[in-house]
Amino acid sequence: MSNLLIYDKKITSFFQLLGEKENNISYSVGWALANCKNFLTIFIKKTLKWKQEINYEGIRIQLQKYEFSKGFTDIEVEQLGDFHLIIEAKRGWNLPTIIQLQKYASRKKFINSSAPLKKIIVLSECTQHYVEANHEVNNINGIKVTYLTWRDIYNYSLTAIKKGSYTEKRYLSELNKYLEDIMTIQKIDSNRVFVVSLARGKPDKWNISWIDIVKKKSFYFHPIAKHWPYEPPNYIAFRYEGKLQSIHHIKKYEVFTNPHKIIQEIPNEKWERHYLYKLDKAFLPQHEVKNGKIYRNSRCWCMLDTLLTCKTIAEASDVSKKRLERFATANNKT
Repeated sequence: MSNLLIYDKKITSFFQLLGEKENNISYSVGWALANCKNFLTIFIKKTLKWKQEINYEGIRIQLQKYEFSKGFTDIEVEQLGDFHLIIEAKRGWNLPTIIQLQKYASRKKFINSSAPLKKIIVLSECTQHYVEANHEVNNINGIKVTYLTWRDIYNYSLTAIKKGSYTEKRYLSELNKYLEDIMTIQKIDSNRVFVVSLARGKPDKWNISWIDIVKKKSFYFHPIAKHWPYEPPNYIAFRYEGKLQSIHHIKKYEVFTNPHKIIQEIPNEKWERHYLYKLDKAFLPQHEVKNGKIYRNSRCWCMLDTLLTCKTIAEASDVSKKRLERFATANNKT
């Protein structure tokens, strides 16, 4: 079979032809819900805990439904007289604002719907832990708000594939290929910190140093490649001048190939795919944490609490490794 490429990127799923923006993703999921009965069944049963019969012929799935002053909804799923869902799709670690949710909950058609069960569902990469810590909105105007990850949708699709017809299997396999390409799952519930060394100088042709990218821009980036995190960490720490300088929570991330579009002090060039991290405010332990016996430019992983309590980064790394080994041993025994 011949290879199909768009802007030098190989197309592995027909859903990719739509694009990879938020609307494109919601169109793809909406299309799969409308055309894959088992996928729709699993989605309704999981999100609504629905145990009654589903009237497939009576279900309406609408994309980009507009209402004056209330904007557009990404997806609406309605079974007249039974349930009415509004689905808001977000790409990455983003969540809708309270104002946006209030607009959805106050839409006239939604309020006047005869369905006794109404719900707003938010799709994003945000785990439940992240939502609970950053977005405590579970009810808007009496409407329950539920949060799902793209990984949940991916898993619903996997389950549906096992039960579906040949056509459904094909559609959902294409959907999952598409989702695999756009979703990157950050380990938000992990307290491991990725510790990197920053050079003081400026790379060739750059007008900014690595240290200033972190301190002045609140950014850090690295290639999506071997020896680097394949999944974005929750925390990152920086060391230079022989000691730990700062620890940051990674607020959000994105993938880029042209650094100049983000940091103008870097030349306009085409790179391989990189993760860009937006850093939260820096914090440090109460005491100085020196490097210890660690290679000059090496990177390592440490548990957050070890960086806050150990005297050196090397000690924190060793304690973290031993802790993980004990955990693995205990799990193997059980």
